[in-house]
Amino acid sequence: MTQEFCQQIAREAVLTTLSIAGPMLVAALVTGLLVGILQAVAQVHEMTLTFIPKIVAVAVSLIIFMPWILSRMTTFSTFAFEKIATMGH
Repeated sequence: MTQEFCQQIAREAVLTTLSIAGPMLVAALVTGLLVGILQAVAQVHEMTLTFIPKIVAVAVSLIIFMPWILSRMTTFSTFAFEKIATMGH
């Protein structure tokens, strides 16, 4: 197992993780900003009010992006197993 081999697997793992988590993080960010703006306009200063919309937004984005997420995970798993299988040769 060479250093380049480990770096390649680690790089792909990090990129896959970031791309999988991205849609949910963006949904939570946008929802938090919108709720924050709405709270500022309405002068409501309740900190716990943002949690339910964020949870709903993340759940909806997870449902919408689930086929794509599974495809990315399958592609990475196939890549990793193929690399590991050719490691001994």
